[in-house]
Amino acid sequence: MTAGSAAPRPSRTSSGGRQKRGALIPTVIAVVVLIAAFVGFTQVYTNILWYDQLGYLRVFVTQNITVISLFIISALVVAGLMFLSLWLAYRSRPKQNAAQTTDTMRKYQQALDPVRKIVMIAVPLIFGLFAASTIATQWQTIALFFNQEPFGQTDPQFNLDLSFYVFTLPFLRLLLGFLVTALLLAGVAGLLMHYVYGGIRLHERGIDSTRAARVQLGSIAAAFLALQAVNFWLDRYSTLTSNSGKWTGALYTDVEAVIPTKGILAIAALLVAILFVVAGFIGRWRLPLIGAAMLVVVAVVAGGLYPWAVQRFQVTPTEQALENEYIQRNINMTRQAYGLDDTEVTPYDATTQTEQGALREDTETTSNIRLLDPNVVSSAFAQLQQFRPYYQFPDMLNVDRYEIDGEVQDTVISTRELNPDQIDGWYNQAVVYTHGYGVVAAYGSQVQADGKPEFMQSGIPSTGEISDSYEPRIYFGENSPQYSIVGGSEGDAPLELDRPQTNDDDAGDAKTTFGGNGGPGVGNWFNRLAYSIKFQSTDMLLSDAVRDESQILYDRNPRERVEKVAPYLTVDGNPYPAIVDDKVVWIVDAYTTATSYPYSTPSVLQDATQDTQTAQGAAATLPPERVNYIRNSVKATVNAYDGSVDLYAWDDQDPVLKSWQKVFPETIKPYSEMSADLMAHVRYPEDMFKVQRELLNRYHVTNANSFYANDDVWSVPNDPTQQDRDVAQPPYYLSMRMPGEDQANFSLTTSFIPQQNETGNTRNVMYGYLSANADAGTGKDGVKSEDYGKLRLLELPRSSVVPGPGQAQNVFNSDTDVSTELNLLRQGASEVINGNLLTLPAGGGMLYVQPVYVQSSGDAAYPTLRRVLVGFGEDVGFAPTLEQALDEVFGGDSGATTANGAGVSEAEAREAQGDSAEGGATGNEQDGASASPSPSPSGSAPAPRSSSLQEALDNANTAMQEADQARRDGNWAEYGEAQERLQQAIDEALEQDGATG
Repeated sequence: MTAGSAAPRPSRTSSGGRQKRGALIPTVIAVVVLIAAFVGFTQVYTNILWYDQLGYLRVFVTQNITVISLFIISALVVAGLMFLSLWLAYRSRPKQNAAQTTDTMRKYQQALDPVRKIVMIAVPLIFGLFAASTIATQWQTIALFFNQEPFGQTDPQFNLDLSFYVFTLPFLRLLLGFLVTALLLAGVAGLLMHYVYGGIRLHERGIDSTRAARVQLGSIAAAFLALQAVNFWLDRYSTLTSNSGKWTGALYTDVEAVIPTKGILAIAALLVAILFVVAGFIGRWRLPLIGAAMLVVVAVVAGGLYPWAVQRFQVTPTEQALENEYIQRNINMTRQAYGLDDTEVTPYDATTQTEQGALREDTETTSNIRLLDPNVVSSAFAQLQQFRPYYQFPDMLNVDRYEIDGEVQDTVISTRELNPDQIDGWYNQAVVYTHGYGVVAAYGSQVQADGKPEFMQSGIPSTGEISDSYEPRIYFGENSPQYSIVGGSEGDAPLELDRPQTNDDDAGDAKTTFGGNGGPGVGNWFNRLAYSIKFQSTDMLLSDAVRDESQILYDRNPRERVEKVAPYLTVDGNPYPAIVDDKVVWIVDAYTTATSYPYSTPSVLQDATQDTQTAQGAAATLPPERVNYIRNSVKATVNAYDGSVDLYAWDDQDPVLKSWQKVFPETIKPYSEMSADLMAHVRYPEDMFKVQRELLNRYHVTNANSFYANDDVWSVPNDPTQQDRDVAQPPYYLSMRMPGEDQANFSLTTSFIPQQNETGNTRNVMYGYLSANADAGTGKDGVKSEDYGKLRLLELPRSSVVPGPGQAQNVFNSDTDVSTELNLLRQGASEVINGNLLTLPAGGGMLYVQPVYVQSSGDAAYPTLRRVLVGFGEDVGFAPTLEQALDEVFGGDSGATTANGAGVSEAEAREAQGDSAEGGATGNEQDGASASPSPSPSGSAPAPRSSSLQEALDNANTAMQEADQARRDGNWAEYGEAQERLQQAIDEALEQDGATG
């Protein structure tokens, strides 16, 4: 190097760049992990805030601690067993020289040694996490086992308390499956480690193994066989819940062949397990391998072939005699599991013959016949009571009852909720439009003279006969926004739109500030940030509408709130609102279920509860859960203003509920704390009733011999008003008096017809009629009626000719006079809508009543009642009022007493229908109940139809036939003349019909 030459400098740029790039990637990863962790934390944190505000934080904590504990414990058990097996195999590896190790094994060892410690920890941990995730999802099974309550009843085979099958057996099955999985994983891990490090060597002469390998693998095999012995033993009890035979439960073959052989197999498996332990120490595998082979053979022969032979050659030739006892067990236990064992069955020799005065003894039934169909009149509620486009009513309204002037009235009721689809912009959606307003209710058995609903509670502000002082704001409902920011300090300006001031569209709307405790606070910056992340909203974070005392309301659907605070319950698909103690509350029914009730036939909830309402989306569908025990154990209420949830132990003797009360103490109140007003609005739940009626299709038969013959199977009839859908008719709530009862009760009812075959040629006649007493009120706080939930079944003779619902609808549709009048109602592009077909036991037979609505064309049109159809046997009545229609059927004088307003005045109905077709001007009325109901016809009953009206109808029918023939012939001149005659006949008929109405 020459003097003065500079030494080369290191390149700072290149090394610094590499360092920066090398540090950048870990930094980015760390930031991403921290962000993901914070997002996950906010989800947990907001859940804690939600549960804590609602008062059910203990449910959230208990459930999550249980799940996390199970996850950790099960992961450690699997990982621990696998690690122990790997560690033992490695520690006991033989000391081999190079000559004894093959090239292949040497390569395996060289590849494994550098990462062996990591593999021995990571692999067991990974498998442990997978196994733990399955166990954690079964937290309910484990929680019930450790908190189980006895049933106080024993099974008919082993005389064990039923709690063993409902709580213990599912847990033991789960535990057994988990341990078998853990042992298999540990065995495979140990086997591979022994193989890699020479504990097991394969060569041409066979397999060589060290004593340590033999002892370890032999012990694992023995433990596996011991678990199989337990499995065989538990199989004996599982026969009582088996569905492998024609009937659920242990049948003759199970009792005489399967149960004994399972016991023998259990003992044999234990003996073979001992042989494997001995073989592990002495190194002789012949005997245990022979024993294992024999065990397999015995399992196939004794566990499969022998029961098959017993079934084929002993049972099948004399099946009815041998299975009789076990069929009876199935009948008794199934009816018990579904609450059918106390059903009161009454023979009912229904007549189809009509006579004058036949309904004189059925006043309590005929005066309560509901003419307002909750599935039809929603649009009428909307046009008459919606007032603003940001309000809406659900497609299906609800049926309840209220005491008005000392009389209990069936009521069609709904809340006026927000319509979020009509609201744009974050500020409007989250801050301004936060709640619906008011309850709208109408009499079920009466209408106004023009066919509109007769409201008993309506308007804004909400007034009426139910209450003038209740809290009308609906913050929590079935159509609430995703979330709302509400509340504020005392001096803050109100931001929420409360209600229209008047009906004038130009007038300003009232403002309000939420004053309850309905949701977590978002006044501090951290909560606001957490909820901004939860709902992915920067507006929430930046908006000045979020103030110091603001709350956030979310998860506002009543069903969802009950499901979250009681995750162990199955919630009914149709919550309903009620005004209770001057508050609007949603009443929600909930069920406890089980899947392993002995000898009980299982039912799939989703299938059993399908009907017109679920098919149309009007009621939520239950999950596809397979159960064989159900109780309506809990009644829940959700306050529509502040969202508070109260759970009441309705069936406080249910062992499943009592077990859950031990898991989540102090979360369920006794029903004795329910007010008398709340009791008065509790009703028998629809989904429970649907499951019960589905079982009663077969299990109305209580004699084993008849049940075996399978010659008396029923079906729930299809809904006759849905011609294009093969769906079940929903049950209906009615106030009625069943034959043999002293007074009318609010009831849930359904019909039964013979089992329908695929060809559809089966007789559609009435075989049974089921009623559940749905009235729990006694007028006293915390006291429910002793008759509540009582099931009463009317059984008709199997020679019955009483029309079923489908046949009754066909009789209506095929009646010439009815068809002619319906064609008249359809004039001017009007639509005729058949309401629900109600079935009532009255007059010594079955009375069918169907309201008929007409809806004119036009965007603002809505259905109004125009006629009432009545059927009894083959006789049909069709008139503007219920009384007239009944009289037409029963010889001019039915003897019935009907409600005031049970029908329409034809002249006013035509006028109102014309107003509706022109744009629905009545849709902005302040109170749709302004019109007074028409009085019932008095004096002597009219003749079935006046001769003038009948003549006009005949002329109209003739004119229609002539017009149709002229059209086919191409004679347009004659066609025009026929149309003129038709119009004249229509005008005359309407005039005559209005005069008699």
